Amino acid sequence: MAATLALLNSKHKHPINDLLELLGRRWALRVLWELRDAPLPYAELRRRCDEVSTSVLAQRLKDLAEGGIVEQRAGAYGLTEDGRELAPILLDLDAWSRR
Repeated sequence: MAATLALLNSKHKHPINDLLELLGRRWALRVLWELRDAPLPYAELRRRCDEVSTSVLAQRLKDLAEGGIVEQRAGAYGLTEDGRELAPILLDLDAWSRR
């Protein structure tokens, strides 16, 4: 995840601020959730995201790609290695928040 954090470190002294800002954007966590198991074509990802607007989904995918978390390959969007490393951390945060 070092590459992702280096990229995100551009705004703040502490990269966690940039990461939380990125993940806090509308639909960002939902996109990551839907990509957790396997890459998806754009249309399927949009369908799974309750028909989020195309402009919002496109922007969020761009943001997450710039953060090194999502990538497009072979006509589908999927998690990068850093994104796959982040996924269980988010699941742990979800479990923690439910307690």
